[in-house]
Amino acid sequence: MTTDSSTPAELRTLDAVGADVDLVALDAKAVRTSIELVSHVTATDLAKPTPCADWTLHGLLTHMIAQHYGFAAAARGEGDPALWKLRRLGADPAESYRAAAEHVIAAFAEDGVPERSFPLPEFTTAFEFSGAQAVGFHFIDYVVHSWDIARTLGRTVSFDDDLLAAALVVAEVVPGGKARLAPGAAFGPEITWSGDSTLDDIVAMLGRSPNWPN
Repeated sequence: MTTDSSTPAELRTLDAVGADVDLVALDAKAVRTSIELVSHVTATDLAKPTPCADWTLHGLLTHMIAQHYGFAAAARGEGDPALWKLRRLGADPAESYRAAAEHVIAAFAEDGVPERSFPLPEFTTAFEFSGAQAVGFHFIDYVVHSWDIARTLGRTVSFDDDLLAAALVVAEVVPGGKARLAPGAAFGPEITWSGDSTLDDIVAMLGRSPNWPN
């Protein structure tokens, strides 16, 4: 792990979130919500467009599965980029997704994860991240990806207020600017939005239109 001076301020801020909130427990809730949503996916759904630009539901699911296995490997201190590779969906996409999701939930539930160093080669190889930061990254991804899946399937998704409050804090420190325009950026530029839904505020902050697909 590098010194704090080598880590962007926006990322260091996530340590404070981890100190005040049980991000591991909240991440597990978000991931379990995604499992429930994916359980409704049928073969005909896989070709549908999603709020993730240029991704069908098939592409989004393979991305999510790869991220689960990659973050689980990072929790064990494994930094091989090959561990983040895309995997083929099995004959039962929902089961393929559930297995990956349960794998990362179990990895994050081990003792001392927030204090570990996580190599995240998909983010950078210049330094490692604290476990609190890494779980924060995963957490906000699966709040947003749960929303992505729900919208793709024409379903609704809801989270407890405490989870959304933590997700809003994390979303507020995700770097913006030109980083959002880079190829492969996790989130698009912020969308101007005014409403009374914290979840809508979060997805707009991270580049999704709460009115998608309109």
